[in-house]
Parts: sequence; structure tokens; C-alpha cells
Amino acid sequence: MKPGKTGIRRIIDATGYSMKGLKAAWINEAAFRQEVMLTIVATIIAFLLPVGTLERTAMIASVVLVVIVELINSAIEAVVDRFGGELHELSGRAKDIGSAAVFISLMLAGFVWLSVLL
Repeated sequence: MKPGKTGIRRIIDATGYSMKGLKAAWINEAAFRQEVMLTIVATIIAFLLPVGTLERTAMIASVVLVVIVELINSAIEAVVDRFGGELHELSGRAKDIGSAAVFISLMLAGFVWLSVLL
């Protein structure tokens, strides 16, 4: 096992890295900003709708999942861009698959919302 920080120091450091990542995503990724705003609006709407707790939770969770997948997609894109500016089939494939993951998470959110509302 690799030596390193443990206990509360590790948790504090990890939280700092996470905040740094969220800040970087907010500054550099327009899609992330749009999806965060969508999540805020959707969460407010979910609380205004006459639905049960389980349905509301599913609605909110589905849009939060989109933000999570967007963060992962942005990380994939950053790594691919870091390791080469030249066009490569595998680089394109990695970016396309990350984009597909975001698309599927958006479709899931739409399905959840439609299922609850209809």
C-alpha cells in the first residue's frame, strides 16, 4: 500500500481536491454550467409538484446523475486532450463514449420525469 495521509487529514485534502475539480469544471465546461443550472431549476420544480417523496427523489436524482456523468465526461476529455493534439481513433472513441454516457443519462432523466408526470 502506498504511504500517504490518513484519517481526517485525508478527508480534508480529498474535499479540497473535489472543490478544486468543481471549480475547474464550472470555469472550463459550458455543458457543466448548463446542467448545474438545469439541476437547480428541476429541483425547485420537483419540490413544487404534487408528487410523493419517492417520485421527487427519483426526479432530482436523475438530473443530479446527469451532472455526475458530465463531470466524468469532462475528465475524460481533459485527459485525452492532455496526451495528444493529433487526431487518433482511440482518442475520438473515448470522447464519443463519454458523450454517449451524458446522452444516456439525459435520456434517463427525461424518462424518469415523464414517467412521474404522466
